[in-house]
Amino acid sequence: MSQTRAQLVSPVGVFTATSAVVGSAVTITSGGINVSGVVTSTSAVVGSAVTITSGGINVSGVVTSTSAVVGSAVTINSNGISVSGVVTSTSTVVGSAVTITSGGINVSGVVTATTYFGNGANLTGVGVGATSNVNTTGIGTFGTVVATNDLDIPSGTTTQRPSVPTLGSFRYNSSVNILEFYDGTNWRGVILTDPLLPVPESIGVFGGGTPAGGNTIDYVTISTTGNATDFGDLSLSRSLLTACSSSTRGIFGGGVAPTVTNTIDYITITSVGNATDFGDLSVTRSDLSACSSSTRGVFGGGGAPGSVYYNVIDYINISTSSNAIDFGDLTATRSGLAACSSSTRGVFGGGYGTPVFSNIIDYITIASIGNATDFGDLTLARRYLAGCSSSTRGVFGGGITPGRVNTIDFITIATTGNATDFGDLTVTRTGLAACSSSTRGVFGGGYGAPAVAQNVIDYITIATTGDATDFGDLTVARRDVAACSSGHGGLS
Repeated sequence: MSQTRAQLVSPVGVFTATSAVVGSAVTITSGGINVSGVVTSTSAVVGSAVTITSGGINVSGVVTSTSAVVGSAVTINSNGISVSGVVTSTSTVVGSAVTITSGGINVSGVVTATTYFGNGANLTGVGVGATSNVNTTGIGTFGTVVATNDLDIPSGTTTQRPSVPTLGSFRYNSSVNILEFYDGTNWRGVILTDPLLPVPESIGVFGGGTPAGGNTIDYVTISTTGNATDFGDLSLSRSLLTACSSSTRGIFGGGVAPTVTNTIDYITITSVGNATDFGDLSVTRSDLSACSSSTRGVFGGGGAPGSVYYNVIDYINISTSSNAIDFGDLTATRSGLAACSSSTRGVFGGGYGTPVFSNIIDYITIASIGNATDFGDLTLARRYLAGCSSSTRGVFGGGITPGRVNTIDFITIATTGNATDFGDLTVTRTGLAACSSSTRGVFGGGYGAPAVAQNVIDYITIATTGDATDFGDLTVARRDVAACSSGHGGLS
């Protein structure tokens, strides 16, 4: 085949060739190129119109056009395509970069690009079933994405989350069957259900108790005030249980039903409904306490009939249903204790054992296993108290010693030492439960003076010492209840 070779072609009209045109630069000042073969250029092709009747354009430089580029195939080896008009192709457009300044891309095949920047206004089909598909192997940035059938988003297990997520990343978590997004610090669950509960950070859940409502689960929105709302039922009606949680899943463990049980059951905090069986504690017991990080729940202490007290600590992976595994031992055997946590440290306080009221505070590193270490002392030795926390401060409220008390005291979780007076509950009581957001602690239920079950809910601002304030009422008055939340200090 014959070829016409030139270093530079600068016509003022239209250049027409029936064979190949090969050169380092082709510049068209007006008209255009009309080629029935193939145009091959090692440099730039610039012009107001480029029409390919067969073959295609093979360019190692940049194609710049102020009008339309029309053809059956366009291949870009480097740089990209910069078009102020419309690119129309009946086949595949492949390249490392595609920039659209106006108009759009009209493709009957598939557009494959490692990067796309644009407003997406002319991407009429994205995903399964679309007549024009976009396959972005890199990052796609769109001002607007419209899908008429469905939109496939990233999905995977909890362990498959991106190692370095970006703010606003959105995915489906197949481990817990929820949509979730990254808020810059933590992954947060998003549940679209009926009824739709508030955002995960603000849900507090109370479960179990006696003398009535032993399987009752009710919830509050921690950031507001008001009465609790029915959530569902535990899988086993019981009291003297405990609870812990991640941002999406609440766990209830142990208790009396009416005999001592090793049951662990769970709920999805942001979706109302009944609890589901999770597994069993390593030791059957009641009067225990629990704390958690975003992934691991830890149960400590407890007791059994006949003045039996335990120093057992066992743990679970919150996202995976299974039996609890031995973690280590508390510094002293006791039951009726309370717990709270930061994201790294779990703290257990108070209780009763062998046979005295305890002021002991001890702590563990949640992510490891091993025995607890002495932390300090509560301001008042007592049992059947409740604990909650922000990411830095732990708070213990209520209890009995041997009379019922309204005492609230606090610790700085990261620093060992004795607790300090915080203030008083609105009602003196024992056998209550507590949960928290990152800023507010909420106490619910209990056994008051006179000796009757309470429906009282009161709250504190964790960062500021002072007396508790009335919040509202539980759906059922009860004591020996447990509580957890989707925004406590162990999650941040």
